[in-house]
Amino acid sequence: MAEIEDVRALGTELERSYPVYVRGRLKFRVGQIVYVAFSLDETEMGFAFPKEERADLVASDPLKFQMPSESDMRFNWVHAKLSALGPREARELVVEAWRMVVPKKVSRAYDIAHPDGPGDAAGD
Repeated sequence: MAEIEDVRALGTELERSYPVYVRGRLKFRVGQIVYVAFSLDETEMGFAFPKEERADLVASDPLKFQMPSESDMRFNWVHAKLSALGPREARELVVEAWRMVVPKKVSRAYDIAHPDGPGDAAGD
């Protein structure tokens, strides 16, 4: 089961990424683009995800993933219940969301520095 702490440090360490609080909700941005946001109660994580692939993601596990609100359907965005994610899976989703908003050379540099992915900090 993932918790916000499983990804907080990662979101702060990714190049060009920084945390902000908007109306009490933790969000991670690159520039002005939000790529990960947590619900106020920190039980759900919204993250950047390709629009053309999100219906398949949600269909693959509707207990884990949900479509964004109607007003957010125009964005590359999907939601996940943190309790349904493993810590490693949550970190992988954060890295993939971050990749969508940084230049390719930045994500390639991350791949070189982290050949095994975002790590196994929680031992999962």
